[in-house]
Amino acid sequence: QVRLVESGGGLVQAGGSLRLSCTTSERTVSTWYMGWFRQAPGKEREFVSGINWGGTFTDYRDSVKGRFTISRDDTENTVYLQMYGLKPEDTAVYYCAANSIGGASQHARDYDYWGHGTQVTVSS
Repeated sequence: QVRLVESGGGLVQAGGSLRLSCTTSERTVSTWYMGWFRQAPGKEREFVSGINWGGTFTDYRDSVKGRFTISRDDTENTVYLQMYGLKPEDTAVYYCAANSIGGASQHARDYDYWGHGTQVTVSS
């Protein structure tokens, strides 16, 4: 069973930054498409960003473009989400997810492994 573990969440003021990490002990993850999703209270889980094997393709939801950067270090089996210029509307639980079968996707149903999430709270 593939296990994804997120870290790096916390409480930050608007305009601040955080870096989320997602690590796994499963080396085959290095060949999978990885994504970050988030879910705010009372809302559906939504796609935030994704990255392919090798990091040559990245994808972002419009509201985070220019503020968030996704990257991966496959030697460390880790995916990062660097977040700058955080806004109160970024407040959510952030989840790391792995798509072991397909390629790039913004749909949660296409991801078959999920972490337990890390809370990001942005105060105004």
